[in-house]
Amino acid sequence: MPHFTIEYSANLDAIIDMAAVCEIVRKAAAETGVFPVGGIRVRAIRCEHYAIADGRKDYGFLSMLLRIGEGRDLPTRKAAGEHVFRALSGHLDPVFAASKFALSFDMQINDKETSWKRNNIHDALKVEAAHG
Repeated sequence: MPHFTIEYSANLDAIIDMAAVCEIVRKAAAETGVFPVGGIRVRAIRCEHYAIADGRKDYGFLSMLLRIGEGRDLPTRKAAGEHVFRALSGHLDPVFAASKFALSFDMQINDKETSWKRNNIHDALKVEAAHG
């Protein structure tokens, strides 16, 4: 962990490079130093069907959820979340300037007793770091 899931309105495809958004989030998460790099995941899910506010079709949204494991205190979580949100929000400034747009970001802590994982990326990164 951390796992970022981005849901966004399909009408944003015309004005946002979602691959670039995923990379902005991945890079910002790594920059915090709070999360293990080998655990970072960012995925974007295009929502074909959506309704926003009064139903106008030109409104857009991007909603991001971060799921993390237990063990980080509130000040650490807030600082990391604020760093990621600033990077994402800044990247999306042109979207706010050109359209009606809603951006949200929430963080969820997964209970370690009910969260199962299997990941060999951490070990691969350690080997790579040790051998250049």
